[in-house]
Amino acid sequence: MSKIGFTTSIPVEIIFAAGKIPVDLNNIFIASEQAAALVEKAEEAGYPRNTCGWIKGLYSTALAHPMEAVIAVMEGDCSNTQALMETLQMKNTAVIPFAYPFDRDPDALKAQICKLMDHFQVSLEQVNQVKRELDGIRVMCRELDLLTWRENQASGYENHLYLVSSSDFMSDPLQYKKQLSSLLSEVRERKPDPAAVRLAYIGVPPIFTDFYQELEKMGARVVYNEVQRQFSMPYLCDDIVEQYLKYTYPYGAFARLQDIEGELKQRQVDGIIHYTQTFCYRQIEDMIYREKLPYPFLTLEGDKPGKLDARSRMRLEAFVELLRRPQS
Repeated sequence: MSKIGFTTSIPVEIIFAAGKIPVDLNNIFIASEQAAALVEKAEEAGYPRNTCGWIKGLYSTALAHPMEAVIAVMEGDCSNTQALMETLQMKNTAVIPFAYPFDRDPDALKAQICKLMDHFQVSLEQVNQVKRELDGIRVMCRELDLLTWRENQASGYENHLYLVSSSDFMSDPLQYKKQLSSLLSEVRERKPDPAAVRLAYIGVPPIFTDFYQELEKMGARVVYNEVQRQFSMPYLCDDIVEQYLKYTYPYGAFARLQDIEGELKQRQVDGIIHYTQTFCYRQIEDMIYREKLPYPFLTLEGDKPGKLDARSRMRLEAFVELLRRPQS
């Protein structure tokens, strides 16, 4: 089976239905021991230094892992995706465009999904059959999330790792299900371990490789991973178009706010960390979240893959300590 890469979550059911192997380029990039070197290779190839580290990493990753094609989300994700795809086309990589309509129009999204199904020559019946199988795994993702924020048994990192990996189910749903099932069995047996400080993490997944582990050492736990949770499709729907309409990430800050506000209240968080990627247009959205979310708020910026730098660690420590103090 040939591999189909993609730049952010797409209707992965279509790829599986076609008998292909979906690969979220973000996940294999950040999991690589050579992640920093992949960024440097893109810069050596001509990518400007003041370009998002994720985009540079995706470029080198796509070239390092030959694939049949790469699905590029041209609307609803990174503003640099078009240029990324053009540079990959220059290297003879086949590109398939996909777009989430900004106005969340169901007919426009249905047209995009149908176009993708036509490209891979699969029927709606085939896609729905795969969807039912994946939805069974997504129910397990929901349980892991509950074990994180409600039962205080799963760590923020475990939550992050499996929810972010649900974008492509580690390219192997059966193996992913097996690993997640094993983790759930272990976690259910743990004694609850409430963190001194409960944090919400909003924004794209961090480029820092030790972010969650360092927070746990500080006595804090992330009990809400906003975008990672959205990758797991937490709102189970029978209709695939409805499912990807409820998926909030591609539809802008205000669509995401509706989900964020409810989850913050339910999960009783003490504060919010908003992660922003250096040179990303989403940094501007920080203004919106700061104004609309009445919680202690820390904006944390990351550039290249690797461990937390000293300044970022100090800022996290100060924020956690502030939240730990009794509020007057």
